[in-house]
Amino acid sequence: MKTNDNILTFMSESVSEMQIALADRIKHHRLQKNLTQSELATRSGLSLASYRRFEKTGEVSLKSLILIAKTLNLSDDFRALFSQVSYRSITDVLEAQKPRKRSRMRASKTNKS
Repeated sequence: MKTNDNILTFMSESVSEMQIALADRIKHHRLQKNLTQSELATRSGLSLASYRRFEKTGEVSLKSLILIAKTLNLSDDFRALFSQVSYRSITDVLEAQKPRKRSRMRASKTNKS
């Protein structure tokens, strides 16, 4: 599969499909480490019900996801999330190198009569 195919698949996935895919990847790592749901939940500081809900629905708080990632030694993977900027053209690369100037919007003054 080409990189472009992966990007198109990612872009066409719904949020819930992405959540389930993430939960499946976490489950795969949990099973590779021979951990039960209960063991991972306990080591992560989560309730078993919360962890089970995550594996089933993909629903989890960001804090809980970070705790799970740390427990499974996936912190580096988590840190890499969104860390690299992707460019579509050489123009994008050149634009990114220009210093950005921040402008400030000023509220217009209204005449009070």
